Amino acid sequence: MLRVVVESAKGLCNCNFSYIDVIVKDYETLGKDKFLGSTKISLRDLASGQMRSLPSKNVPLVNASGQNIGATIDLVIGYDPPANAAPNLNDPQAGDATVDAGMLCGGGGEEGEETLPDGGQSGSAGVPSSPGQSVNRRQNRHRLLNKPQDFQIRVRIIEARQLSGNNVKPVVKVNVCGHTHRTRIKTGNNPFFDEIFFYNVHMLPSDLFEKHISFRVYNSYSLRADSLMGEFKLDVGYVYDEAAHCVMRKWLLLNDPDDSNSGAKGYLKVSLFVVGAGDEPPVEKRDSCDDQDDIESNLLLPAGLTLRWATLSLKVFRAEDVPQMDDAFVQTMKEIFGGDGNKKNLVDPFLEARFAGKKLCTQIIEKNANPEWNQVLNLQVKFPSMCERVKLTVFDWDRLTGNDAIGTTYLNLAKIASSGGEIEVHLSLSTANTGQSEVGFLPVFGPCYVNLYGSPREFSGLPDPYQDLNYGKGEGVAYRGRVLVELSTKLEGKADKTVDSINSDDILVVQKYQRRRKYSLCAVFHSASMIQEPGEPIQFEVSIGNYGNKLDTTCKPLASTTQYSCAVFDGNHYYYLPWMNTKPVVVVLSCWEDIGHRLDSVNIILYIAHRLQSNLELFKTAISAKVSDNQLVEVWLKLLNQLIEDIESFPTPELEGCSNLTSLDLQIKKLRESALASIKDGARRMREEATEIRDTLPDLETWADKLKLLAEEPQNSMPDVIIWMLRGEKRVAYSRIPAHQVLHSTHSEQACGHLVRCVNMWLGLAAHEKKFNSYTEGTFSVFAELYENQAEVFGNWGTTGLVGRHKFSDLTGKLKLKREYFLPPRGWEWEDEWFIDPEKALLTEADAGHTAFMDEVYQNETCFPGGDWKAASEQFTDVNGEKSRNPGEFECPPGWMWEEEWTVDDNRAVDDQGWEYGVTIPPQDKPRSWVPAEKVYHTHRRRRLVRHRKRAALPAGAAVEVRGEGWEFSSLIGWQFHRKERSSDTFRRRRWRRKMAPEDRLGASAIFKLEGALRWFTLQGIDTDNKEKGSKDATKLFGANTPTVSCSFDRSHMYHLRVYVYQAQNLASMDKDSFSDPYAHVSFLHVSQTTEKLRATLNPTWDQTLIFNDVEIFGDPQNVAQCPPEVVLEFYDNDQVGKDELLGRSVCAPLVKLTPGMDQTPKLLWYPIIQKGQKAGEALLAAELILKDKLGESDLPLFPSKRAENLYMVPQGIRPVVQLTAVEILAWGLRNMEPFQLASVSSPSLVVECGGQRVESVVIKNMKKCPNFPSSVLFLKVLLPKEEMYTPPIVLKVIDHRPFGRKPVVGQCTITTLEQFRCDPYVITAEGAMSSKSKMAMMISDSYTKYKVCMYVCMKFHNEKFNIQEKETVDWWSKFYASTGDHQKCGPYLKKGYDTLKVYECGLEDVPEFKGLTDFCCTFKLQRGKNENGDSDPSVVGELKGSFKVYPLPDDPGVAPPPRQFRELPESGPQECLVRIYVIRAIDLQPKDNNGRCDPYIKMTLGKKTIDDRDHYIPNTTGPVFGRMFEMTCYLPQDKDLKISVYDYDLLSRDEKVGETVIDLENRFLSRYNSYCGLPQSYCISGINKWRDQLKPSEVLENLSRLKGLSKPRTEDNGTSMIFNGKEYTLAQFENNKEIHEHLGPARERLCQHVLRKQGLVPEHVETRTLYSSFQPNISQGRLQMWVDVFPKSIGLPGPPFDITPRKPKKYILRAVIWNTTDVTLDETSITGEHMSDVYVKGWMPGMEENKQKTDVHYRSLDGDGNFNWRLIFDFEYLPAEQLCLVSKKEQFWSLDNTEFRIPPKLIVQIWDNDKFSLDDYLGTLELDLRNLVAPAKTPEKCSLKMMDDLEIGAPQKSEQAKSLFAQQSVRGWWPCSIEQDGQKVLGGKVEMTLEIVGEAQADEKPAGKGRDEPNMNPKLDPPNRPETSFFWFTNPCKTMKFIVWRRFRCLFIGLILLTIVVLFLAILLYSLPNYISMKIVKPLQ
Repeated sequence: MLRVVVESAKGLCNCNFSYIDVIVKDYETLGKDKFLGSTKISLRDLASGQMRSLPSKNVPLVNASGQNIGATIDLVIGYDPPANAAPNLNDPQAGDATVDAGMLCGGGGEEGEETLPDGGQSGSAGVPSSPGQSVNRRQNRHRLLNKPQDFQIRVRIIEARQLSGNNVKPVVKVNVCGHTHRTRIKTGNNPFFDEIFFYNVHMLPSDLFEKHISFRVYNSYSLRADSLMGEFKLDVGYVYDEAAHCVMRKWLLLNDPDDSNSGAKGYLKVSLFVVGAGDEPPVEKRDSCDDQDDIESNLLLPAGLTLRWATLSLKVFRAEDVPQMDDAFVQTMKEIFGGDGNKKNLVDPFLEARFAGKKLCTQIIEKNANPEWNQVLNLQVKFPSMCERVKLTVFDWDRLTGNDAIGTTYLNLAKIASSGGEIEVHLSLSTANTGQSEVGFLPVFGPCYVNLYGSPREFSGLPDPYQDLNYGKGEGVAYRGRVLVELSTKLEGKADKTVDSINSDDILVVQKYQRRRKYSLCAVFHSASMIQEPGEPIQFEVSIGNYGNKLDTTCKPLASTTQYSCAVFDGNHYYYLPWMNTKPVVVVLSCWEDIGHRLDSVNIILYIAHRLQSNLELFKTAISAKVSDNQLVEVWLKLLNQLIEDIESFPTPELEGCSNLTSLDLQIKKLRESALASIKDGARRMREEATEIRDTLPDLETWADKLKLLAEEPQNSMPDVIIWMLRGEKRVAYSRIPAHQVLHSTHSEQACGHLVRCVNMWLGLAAHEKKFNSYTEGTFSVFAELYENQAEVFGNWGTTGLVGRHKFSDLTGKLKLKREYFLPPRGWEWEDEWFIDPEKALLTEADAGHTAFMDEVYQNETCFPGGDWKAASEQFTDVNGEKSRNPGEFECPPGWMWEEEWTVDDNRAVDDQGWEYGVTIPPQDKPRSWVPAEKVYHTHRRRRLVRHRKRAALPAGAAVEVRGEGWEFSSLIGWQFHRKERSSDTFRRRRWRRKMAPEDRLGASAIFKLEGALRWFTLQGIDTDNKEKGSKDATKLFGANTPTVSCSFDRSHMYHLRVYVYQAQNLASMDKDSFSDPYAHVSFLHVSQTTEKLRATLNPTWDQTLIFNDVEIFGDPQNVAQCPPEVVLEFYDNDQVGKDELLGRSVCAPLVKLTPGMDQTPKLLWYPIIQKGQKAGEALLAAELILKDKLGESDLPLFPSKRAENLYMVPQGIRPVVQLTAVEILAWGLRNMEPFQLASVSSPSLVVECGGQRVESVVIKNMKKCPNFPSSVLFLKVLLPKEEMYTPPIVLKVIDHRPFGRKPVVGQCTITTLEQFRCDPYVITAEGAMSSKSKMAMMISDSYTKYKVCMYVCMKFHNEKFNIQEKETVDWWSKFYASTGDHQKCGPYLKKGYDTLKVYECGLEDVPEFKGLTDFCCTFKLQRGKNENGDSDPSVVGELKGSFKVYPLPDDPGVAPPPRQFRELPESGPQECLVRIYVIRAIDLQPKDNNGRCDPYIKMTLGKKTIDDRDHYIPNTTGPVFGRMFEMTCYLPQDKDLKISVYDYDLLSRDEKVGETVIDLENRFLSRYNSYCGLPQSYCISGINKWRDQLKPSEVLENLSRLKGLSKPRTEDNGTSMIFNGKEYTLAQFENNKEIHEHLGPARERLCQHVLRKQGLVPEHVETRTLYSSFQPNISQGRLQMWVDVFPKSIGLPGPPFDITPRKPKKYILRAVIWNTTDVTLDETSITGEHMSDVYVKGWMPGMEENKQKTDVHYRSLDGDGNFNWRLIFDFEYLPAEQLCLVSKKEQFWSLDNTEFRIPPKLIVQIWDNDKFSLDDYLGTLELDLRNLVAPAKTPEKCSLKMMDDLEIGAPQKSEQAKSLFAQQSVRGWWPCSIEQDGQKVLGGKVEMTLEIVGEAQADEKPAGKGRDEPNMNPKLDPPNRPETSFFWFTNPCKTMKFIVWRRFRCLFIGLILLTIVVLFLAILLYSLPNYISMKIVKPLQ
């Protein structure tokens, strides 16, 4: 395999001595590429700009010494310079040389620059101009929401080439997402399909990208199953990752999936598109040389990397920690009957590997949680593959039900393989000559463990609600095992078995990769806050793998859980766990492979990326804040210098001597080093050469993305650390932390993971445990603990009433313990005696943390039915009926004070005395339900007594000291314990603890020695009476009594926190009135506050400072400063009824001040508000955290001014600096207002709010008659920030004035940025003056109108002189095709110098230079609340036409204000207009019929008028050519929306809408860009480009000068020169090099027209509008090419419309005279042994197979010759401009309409052998393209298959051989016919033909009949002069005797005759002799 490397292109734009180095190498899969030769090619012609393409033929190659090696190379070099400008050296797109190579990337760069690892090329400034595939691939995926959404997959099958087989009938079947479409059946080996299929799916993007697109080509037969000819597969994700999410007109190499040794089975040309919501599919353009394109250069994979068969060998060794998957019923029964249960092995695992649609499975190992498969799975694939991931899923086999997935992981080939292109960084000619360059590597992995994640491990017999997680859909929440695998790739060859056993040597080799080392994990929990509705006590569990999982019994017991704690209210909104100065610690010891060298590299690269990202955010902030250039340069240089320094200072660790090294480790290290070096060099060049700093931002972001990709480690065998939050025994929340983020490294500080938030974690090798001491704070303590339990019986406390409980037990009370049996673990000793230590975290009173509280108690009474009420046995209870205290027993706790006495709560469903009634239903002793009215049968009643109290002295949440004996009380045995005894309490307990200390260790690392003795320690503490039972149950209860580890802090630090909440914007609308009522909960550790609640706004401005006076934080202040706790803001919508709705969450890091001398002030910044993973607005925030230990109250910053009680504003110096600003509002009108509350909006007004100011417009009296505002201009003075990033939005509200004073808000719109509306008030602009057309309409007098009509009549008279002959050769379609670049279709149009038009690939509003046609007024979408589906996206309910002008006002009131901007506005009344709609064609319409097509027609709606063009539907097409012009009248602005719909015609059912597009005619009418009628290139008064505007160019120019406030244009020299806007224009400078034709108008008008073309007006154009449908609202349903003209009737009549009727095809007749054949294969053997064939010739044109014709039969051809003199005649319709045949026919006999096909004109000729009693035998075929006809041979001797080589794919057509029969008209000669044998084409015969094409008129003049029928002329065909031996034996017996029997057997026949005569003579003799003798005897004398 050869690889060609483009080395450099020196000085292309600066020097005429440019050259390019080309290096040719021998590609090696393994090892180094071998240098073959190189050459230099001069680029002088390209550099001069005179050529765009430089073909180089037969360029000799030289070796390293400069000697010719005898080889040559052909290549074409293309160059596209920027239009009208020299190349910009700092243009990030300059020099882009990205090479599309499928999965593989490569490229070249300028000299001295390096090809980046991502395949892009450095620009001149050292910037990677365009990220290559390995960076860009899959980057777009991350922008997609991870939720089901609409996608559309389009597959266009264009054609196939070189299909294998003879006389084949190919059909292509395409399968996507389980849906299959098939093309129509074609004939021949090179069929042309041109069919497009649409696949609409609604699914998760991650699922879609895993699906395959399968192409299969079958040989179709009617009587038996189709035969597979070849197939190709690729991932949908591969297509989506390509540029524009498409693969355009690429060839696919087909192969046989079952035969790995077979070669190419043909090629298939396709275009693939994956269209998501909001995506616009690119335009597919057909090149003029598309039919002769080179397959090898246009393969989906490059020719140098042809698909090769490869075997992916996946060795599956073993698995570990597979969870239980089967029910434990059988095992439980074994335990009951004394058997041994083994629940951990209740799983039957096997592994399934999937890749590219193929699946292989290992064997099933039953009842084994740690299976050893030791099998290799051999996947046969084509490599490089279009599929990217190998999917590995471990299943649990079930006999009866379906297999259950245990877990899924993926091996991404993009991460474990390299093409070589992306790592050839330092490539120079010297290294090329020596061959020392880096190369890629095939997919390789391991041996390494891969981890499985999925649903929680705990087994349940119920269906798993999180089963999808086990299939890899979403992030797994729990570790579910790991699998040891190894992947290798072998090219060529084929494995003997798909599943085979691994030999013992490989199993021994892999043992060294399983060496384990002990790791120690410690997690210190500093805080747990923001807990909502805590309920039961809470604990946290930390696990890594199975280690630490409290519900897993396979690992040793560990102190992996915190103690249970009850949450305390924080005084505002949330709850927190009151750990105070004693922080819980968990310790987990685990054993894993040592992969530190891998994770160290990851952490180092992430460290570099994090610093780059931080600097990048500062750089972006500086750009958005518009700082000075000097400051921006300073930030930019700091970023680059730090990036360069980081890469140089922090190299990745060396791999020598590391354990567990694999080949992939070595390759990845090379990749990373190359990429880092490339980024470093690019940063240096950027620093030295870049001039425009802001333009470097995309390249810096590319580097940041690249670094993140480099940090991905595919061989990460260490499981993630998972923290679970448990409420009681239920898992409620989790967090997954990759191990590398907390892993300690001895390599460098940068290689260590850092995770310090609410949990401080450390993970390291057990050998490095002492390093842990330097990372710790506080004092670590280890305690043994147990609980003493007592119950109350008859008023006495004791152990008698403990039912099911033990005197001493663990926390849960389930395990019986005794103090005397507790022994310390090995290596530990007791430090103290047992002592009572109550657990404060569990002694939480109901009022803890509250500033106000309400005590309640229920008074209960009972009675018999009909009796009197009396006190119940339990007179006072709680709400659940449990016994409570008498109200008189309630005492006011310390620090509280009563607010009132006990009162009856009657604000409920009760009677007037507060009673509610119920009845008891046995066996219950209390009612289950209560009613407010008394009935006779009621036996119970109760009422609620309440008493309020408030906090007096103690701060919120302060801990209360526990006194007494340490008992904690509860009414029942459960979790709710309290400190003070109550009369209702029946159970109490207290905690005993004993402290332990290590014997031989000092420091915190001693806690890691607890493991290994915990189980022994636990069993020693169990009562001996229960020890036997305990030995069985210890594995179940080990976590209940493990030692508790805690970290105590001697002192805390008090901080002062200030959070500045200024404003938010773009919040979601949660209420039906289009707004929300937002407020924010601000949380910091265990404290929180709430902002002010604002009403009815989506852009709230709180301007509020939240002050947290005393925030207690434990730990070193320096650590707090380095990584401060985050301030969390949760935004809510306040609802009067129901629960407040969450709007989103934002996180802000405070600025920490440890000393009063810090003069740094926090800066307000925008932080994203995230809701459900998506951005839901922005908040302008800042926060500062001030250490108070050394500060007095006077040293704190001054308190800000108050706006209200306890409402502080944001202080000066932090709040934005404001300036008096004017906001002018052009309120033009309202459009398309939807009804509100079932009533139409009839009298609206507009309210504009900005910066706290408000202004309202006048009311529109009648929306139906005139929807414009009577007074259009509003003015607002407002204080706005000077910095644009702080500018508040403008809020527009539409209020409808309804009866009875109701003024509901019926729509609102928020304008977030005002930058586009800022202007200089002293500069006159055309926008503020008037619109273009409407103002002119008011100035035209009636006399002018009469003149205009006269001019139109004169023009019409002149137009009659138009050359009739020109009409036949030049039409509007010539103009259209000339504009699109299809010069073959435009005829002589361009040669005549006629105008072209502009074809836009988008709508006119989307063209950037026309600014959306909103220069006069913009269209603002009005929204209202949530949409009907309940989604967060609001629904659009109307539009506002208007605009804004924002400019500063002088601060001095004495200075005159600037002039107003909106003046001289056009009349706002209705205007009648004539609208012409030209619809040209549709492209790629969504099919609506079952045949994959649709029958489209046009339907238009304008106001109340509708045009339905149903009668002119076009059947069976997705690309119809309409060519229709429609005229409609309307009144603007009422009828502003022109809706153009495309419908699918259906005969019986309702027509379906394909899609529609809406055009705002008002914007086009009002725009100053003259968009009402496009401006032609010249002024013509006749011809096809006749002027069609109502105004002449001179009048349009005068109008434009009036708009811009300029003087009128002045013409001189009879109109050939003009002065306009200070510039002089002459006609000569515009028409100097142009041909002047007879249709041009007067010189003055032509000059005005040319000047107008310089003013940026809308040119004559065709726009391409996207069609949308409600079925898939944001996905294109096709495109429509069209344009619209709008003419106000008040001016006069417009010019004549264009005639865009589609071209009609011409009728042609192909006459093919078959003269002779020779060298035909002799296929049969006669009875006489002669080789012969009964030859005849068959012919047809593709697409017209029903008109197949054949000659008569030349019988008994003994030498392969055949004589026919037979004429074949084929009538066809041909489009000369498109060079395609138009075939119209019914596809099926039941079809209603003919389907039109455009097929290349080809003739297929076949030679056959005639058989009467069997099927005819096929002898050979010939396929001729009539457009590029292969020149025939003059004699049969010169005729060979080499003549047809030019038809093969990849060979360029030669003009001297390939000729068009349409131009040549007639040709005669010999052509070869071929037949395929053993995969090779061989000669099957030669045929002599005359091919002639005649037109319809010529056919009448020169008639000819078929065959030799009359009229037999032109030429006359005589009967063929066939030899006498040519006859059919059955019908010619005489000739059979003569030429077959007699010629071969005449001697035999003569001998037989003579023999017969002799025999007859003898017979007669013998017969007559006796008679004669007897006669002689009787009558001797006679």
